[in-house]
Amino acid sequence: MHSPPHLLRILLPMITYQNSLEGLKPAAFEGFCVGWKTPLSGAQLLQVLECSHSYWLAMDGDVAVGFVNALSDGVLSAFIPLLEVRPEYQGQGIGKELMAKIVANYNDLYMIDLLCDESLANYYGPMGFIKVTGMAKRNFTALENVASCNNL
Repeated sequence: MHSPPHLLRILLPMITYQNSLEGLKPAAFEGFCVGWKTPLSGAQLLQVLECSHSYWLAMDGDVAVGFVNALSDGVLSAFIPLLEVRPEYQGQGIGKELMAKIVANYNDLYMIDLLCDESLANYYGPMGFIKVTGMAKRNFTALENVASCNNL
């Protein structure tokens, strides 16, 4: 008599999406910005989101596993400065879902822009983004003293 084969059940996290920071503390945002020369702290990322025109969070319980934010004039243009998904959660479609949600906020505008490394251009193409010529200026020392949006 043979016993039934054991079934291996892989439990994937239950990811929820929200556009509220209510009740979240800086600790929920620690561990992002992997590979950055000067990674932002959880407190700095919370400030960035608080100062954004809009944002979406991917949550696994009370921990943010991904987020995207946008800056906009609400009339002509929006800019998406950050899309971050924790490395251990990548490859599950979280970034694509976050992008779909943030882009939906600005579909009526003339332009939605973002900057990315060349290696990520093919990631954004299927979402409707096209390569354009752009310029950027970076002040890496500014990351050491991110100001509160109330002080801008």
